Amino acid sequence: MRIALAESVADLTRCYPVIAELRPHLSEAQFLAQVARQREQAYELAYVEASGAINSVAGFRLMEMLAFGKILYIDDLITTDAQRSHGYGAQLFDWLCDQARQQGCAQLHLDSGVQRFAAHRFYLRQRMEINSHHFALKL
Repeated sequence: MRIALAESVADLTRCYPVIAELRPHLSEAQFLAQVARQREQAYELAYVEASGAINSVAGFRLMEMLAFGKILYIDDLITTDAQRSHGYGAQLFDWLCDQARQQGCAQLHLDSGVQRFAAHRFYLRQRMEINSHHFALKL
């Protein structure tokens, strides 16, 4: 098993089937174009590979906020349905925590859809706390 950053279009293309389980509204072409745009905003994509297959993917960025200081924000975190409960998500989460510490972050943050109960159980097992509500307005 290895954890790496997706640095090439080939890496991103290999990550797409996993991320599509979380973001099914994006075609592969849309995903590649959006990641290219988001990279201009410090977005990175990390993945877990085992036995030649990508099993878990996380999109994240470093940011600084008045409320929290320097944080690592997780935009996307998904383990393919077929590989859940094998520890890949936990290993990627721990890797993200290590990255945050190495970059001097005070905290790690993410938002999760209210309907994603299994994801919430995972985050709580990882010692995360529910400490705010996220509000959105479609324009």
